[in-house]
Amino acid sequence: MAGTTDPVALPQSHRARARALSAGAGKSNGGAPGYSRWVNRPLGRQLAVLAFQAGLTPNHVTVVSGLTTLTGIVVLALAPPTVLVGLVVAALLVLGYALDSADGQLARMRGGGSRTGEWLDHIFDCVKIATLHVAVLLSWYAHFDLPAGLLLVPLVFGAQLSIYFFGKVLSDLLRPTAAGAGEPGRSRVVKSLLGLPVDYGVLCLVFATLGFHRVFVGLYSAMALCGVLLLALALPKWYRDLARAERSAAAPPA
Repeated sequence: MAGTTDPVALPQSHRARARALSAGAGKSNGGAPGYSRWVNRPLGRQLAVLAFQAGLTPNHVTVVSGLTTLTGIVVLALAPPTVLVGLVVAALLVLGYALDSADGQLARMRGGGSRTGEWLDHIFDCVKIATLHVAVLLSWYAHFDLPAGLLLVPLVFGAQLSIYFFGKVLSDLLRPTAAGAGEPGRSRVVKSLLGLPVDYGVLCLVFATLGFHRVFVGLYSAMALCGVLLLALALPKWYRDLARAERSAAAPPA
């Protein structure tokens, strides 16, 4: 009948529009660690499309992401570290991380984000950073047969991640131009591969080995060491970049 609408056409049209919008919703991949670049952001795009179709806002996705991650952290802290618990923790952290990518992509699909949304996203990031490694420490202390000195590893890892997160956010805020702009494609790929040992997404996967205590301790400790080395390299670089920007801003025009 003329003037009627095919009930299947609207969902299909909406889905096509969501996918078309998602094509331009991703951030630049330049310099992003490998898992975040090649796995997490594409997975986040699919979740952003689903959220767009469901009529969710970016803040809805941010809250779901944070609660998913925090559920994984609580399970890690309180449950015995069996193979099944490790898989559950890893799955929750991986899903929470993908949703953390989806909220920003959804915001760009809807025309742009907001200051409140960015604030909420960073607050959940801070909570995650402050609690994840404490949960590892609690699990190691309660269930792992380890020398007392190894209990320092989660404390060092947590401190490293907190300093790195704050330092990067502050450096990006103060620096007038984004880091990594203009790098050739091959250089960005190499940087992504080199970033795998400090990639949060890789750490999420490492929790799948939680039930194999020695393997988990070894992998987790190796990532903690890589994180400390990264911080030792990043801090002076950020300082030099900001000092260079200050000198350029203060120099009189030619």
